[in-house]
Amino acid sequence: MVETSRIQSLRVVASLINSGGDLATVLQRLVLASCRHANWSMGSIMAVDVEHGYALVVVRHDPTLIQRPLPDRWELATSPSLVALRRNEPIFIPDARVSEEFPGYRREAFERDYHSVLVMPMNCTDDSGRPLVLSVVSRGIVEVSDEDLAFIGMIVQLGEIAVERQHRLRAETLAAERLQRALEVNTSLLRQALEDGAMATLLPRIRDLLPYSIVIVDFTANLVTADRAPCGSDIGDADWQAAVAADLGPSIMKAARDAIDHPVATGPAATGATLFWEVNGKRIRTAPRIDPLTADGEVVGVLMIFPGPQPYGQADQLLLDGIKHALGIQMLRNVIRFRYENRTVTELFLELVERRWRDPLDIGQRALRLGLNLDLPAQMILVGLPGRSPRAVSAAADLQLPVQRLLSLHGIAGTLVTVPAGLVCLIPAVDERSHGPVKRLMAQIARSVADILHAEPFVVLTSRCMAPPDYAEAWDRSWRMIRIAEEFGRPGVLDARQFGPLPMLLAAANTHEVRGYVADSIGALIEYDRQHGTPYLETLSAYLKTGCRTKACSDQLGVHVTTLRYRLTRIEELFGIDVESPDRRFSVELAIHLSGVIDRST
Repeated sequence: MVETSRIQSLRVVASLINSGGDLATVLQRLVLASCRHANWSMGSIMAVDVEHGYALVVVRHDPTLIQRPLPDRWELATSPSLVALRRNEPIFIPDARVSEEFPGYRREAFERDYHSVLVMPMNCTDDSGRPLVLSVVSRGIVEVSDEDLAFIGMIVQLGEIAVERQHRLRAETLAAERLQRALEVNTSLLRQALEDGAMATLLPRIRDLLPYSIVIVDFTANLVTADRAPCGSDIGDADWQAAVAADLGPSIMKAARDAIDHPVATGPAATGATLFWEVNGKRIRTAPRIDPLTADGEVVGVLMIFPGPQPYGQADQLLLDGIKHALGIQMLRNVIRFRYENRTVTELFLELVERRWRDPLDIGQRALRLGLNLDLPAQMILVGLPGRSPRAVSAAADLQLPVQRLLSLHGIAGTLVTVPAGLVCLIPAVDERSHGPVKRLMAQIARSVADILHAEPFVVLTSRCMAPPDYAEAWDRSWRMIRIAEEFGRPGVLDARQFGPLPMLLAAANTHEVRGYVADSIGALIEYDRQHGTPYLETLSAYLKTGCRTKACSDQLGVHVTTLRYRLTRIEELFGIDVESPDRRFSVELAIHLSGVIDRST
């Protein structure tokens, strides 16, 4: 009969606990059901805060009519709650008034007029993640049987199920709210990027949305923008922003480009390499998450996100996707504007240097409309880009702003023109005695481009251009010099005087014709040496360099004169090479020199 009554009571308890409401309501009904159906006078549910050493009352059932203040916080040292959780079993105190183990209950037992106490551990937590315990008391001294413990354990288990259900419901509600907020924010950011597109207006919005420290790297404007300082760096936001705007900017830009060119990891939580920076004497060691910003299929920037106390969630990722999309659109506008502004100038310049114009008056007038006066003496600084893997951002967008700033810094009025092979800076012509500032400008351009592309460029100053026809001639001569320097592996600021006549000859001739000439002259000898390991090319070269004097040549090679004569005889027999006549000697010597140039360029 008792078992039937308890089973019916459990049905009532389950209905009561699961009748709806928030977590506090569920816990309140659980205490009420425990007292009413398990025959206890009063009860409470406490959250155990182990970190701070207290048990905190969450809800309480006290039918006493006397209104008086009751303690809501118990030291764990005087409470059986922590013991119950550690043992994961009920703690029963037959008479709290005589208990020496828990003096806190002993004192309150007299104040609130109760004797027996039962503390039940609960396999659930509150909203803050703190474990819960159920505590019920009786005004008289009672005995608790195993059946009584099992019955109240069933009530607690029903409560645990209801609590977990509330946690899931709350988590789903919060997730839905965050997703809805993320969608609204994405729409708002996209609208703002399309209407305004200014980084100054987007950054405050992003700061309010993300709890992380971020840095925005804009490749299209060569700009690094920072917000709050990285978490745990002990650096003020203002100091961090000032450092990024000054000394740290180039380092962050380089780290961003390296992360795009050589990613360490991929995926939604990809991080770059661990970075070390110093701000105001404080060293920062961090591994930020680096997300590329794309527009029109090109990487136009990077969003650096520094790790914080909060992990990334689904809503955060959706929010980040929206922010990256808005930033990409803003940078795309810069790219479109840059391409539009450069297209017409580039087209006219290429028409000028490729001799596709006919009327000098017409091209002069068209140049004036674009801000170029071809009637004034001018010179060109050509920046030839080194061979490199395709970068997502065009080289023109990478180099335009840095070179423009260097021009302003040196007080030189110039017009920048982007061409497929590099960059051209048109400046007013300077006389030979005033080349110092221009040379320093060229050296700084070479260093700046090398920092951006991680490879040193070729920088040439052309001769004076007094009229439209001069531009094509200066253009051809300078690119010929760049080609020579590239074959010799000598990048940097170039000067025609640093190259002898031989590479000029190579540049003036067609590459296929030069290789054919070398192959016809000494190709068979070179191939024979390669297959048999003979020193015939070395011997012939030394013989010509010593003016065809056998004694001097044998001394240079360290062989006997007889050996040298035997080699020369074999060279004539095998390959028909005779260097006795001056014309034949010059032809063979030229072929040997050209062969060396080809080998070096290869």
